[in-house]
Amino acid sequence: MFDRAEILAKITAQVAAGRAVLAAASSCGLVAKCAALGGADMLVVYSTGLSRLMGLPTSRIGDSNARTLELAAEIRNVVSSVPVVGGVEAWDPLRLDLDDLLDKFWAAGFSGVINYPTISTMGEKWRDRRGRVGLGFEREVEMVATARKKNIFSLAYVASAPDAKAMATAGADCIVPHVGATRGGLVGHEEGQSIEEAIRRINEINAAAQAVRPDVILLCHGGAIAEPQDTSEVYRSTGCVGFVGASSIERIPIERAVKAAAEEFKAVPLPRERQHSLQNMHRGTNE
Repeated sequence: MFDRAEILAKITAQVAAGRAVLAAASSCGLVAKCAALGGADMLVVYSTGLSRLMGLPTSRIGDSNARTLELAAEIRNVVSSVPVVGGVEAWDPLRLDLDDLLDKFWAAGFSGVINYPTISTMGEKWRDRRGRVGLGFEREVEMVATARKKNIFSLAYVASAPDAKAMATAGADCIVPHVGATRGGLVGHEEGQSIEEAIRRINEINAAAQAVRPDVILLCHGGAIAEPQDTSEVYRSTGCVGFVGASSIERIPIERAVKAAAEEFKAVPLPRERQHSLQNMHRGTNE
């Protein structure tokens, strides 16, 4: 386990050394192990990652909090060198006691939390409907505030300037502008805003967060920010010092690697004498 001060010190040291911070989504032990070996500063576990590993578009499936809690043991069984952050569905109506819910995440082995699934990206109609019954974005803000009181490290996904201001006020250690579903790969979202528009939105969100707390750590995620070169452009044009990768870590690279490996194995020809031998064998069987 890593306490909040340790995680913040590690992030500060990375940035001071000129290295971007990487929070890598890892919803199975193998991805977690490889991401840690690749230098990820922290692992982020989402229940929605299970849908990616099933070959599906990123989707919320079943009891999100229960699934995320179950994943902790698998991830921490093979990785102990970096902190593991758990995605908390703060508006879960079956777990209204956020203090108790965070205790369960800590007990499971999560050294930090992030508000995911987040209602901030689900559209104003759904968000307003949930908010009217007290199960909207305000619950995510309350969860982050509760984490701060318990001295648990937190990241906060936000999709707008007002959300960023609320999360910075609540005490989120890292503000993560979420600029849409990640593009690319077999089930990615090909349509959407350009990298230029993503940068404009990020700067708007970041400014709102820093107006509340100038020292808040700024990361980025989603939309047109899918490849390493995309993050480079974001770093040059915004105050972000790192990237939270989900599909960019545990879906798109796996799709490419497995497809390429299968193609390479399939491309290896059999010796010509083996081909003729099999043909003669079948000919004899048919006769």
